[in-house]
Amino acid sequence: MDFTVNKETKTVVITAEFEAERDLVWDAYTKAELLDQWWAPKPFSSRTKVMEFREGGRRFYAMVSPEGQERWALQRYTSITPKTNFKFFNTFADENENPEPTGSDWDLNFSEENGRTKVSISIYNESLERLERMIAMGTLEGMKAQMDNLKELLAKRSKAAAGDDTNL
Repeated sequence: MDFTVNKETKTVVITAEFEAERDLVWDAYTKAELLDQWWAPKPFSSRTKVMEFREGGRRFYAMVSPEGQERWALQRYTSITPKTNFKFFNTFADENENPEPTGSDWDLNFSEENGRTKVSISIYNESLERLERMIAMGTLEGMKAQMDNLKELLAKRSKAAAGDDTNL
């Protein structure tokens, strides 16, 4: 897993490889029932209220603390090329889906070789202040924890697909 922060371009680039086929990784990023199993860093949980994975659609979800506090976010899907790429605009929002004024553009690319899937994510922030706020809030550490959660989920689902469900 590789994380690069470039304050000059206001961009974060994440590259991760998974021992799973691209279809499974794609589903983990695009289906609410899977996203909610890994998107939040522990001990937080993710709860999707709306999931419309299509161009022009949205995901509206909350990161929920162990105490029940919710931090809402809104993702608006701007481009989807099935199984290889999708893009969305991400911003924090209130519980009524009113977005904050600034956000970030996410560009996710998926490729597979020999049963391993590589995900490359570029996150462009509208402002340096937003990027610095993400860093100060621990968002990057949270993203690393998310990737660990995803690796766990993919390992379980790959075993299940192979017929080994002894640890599920």
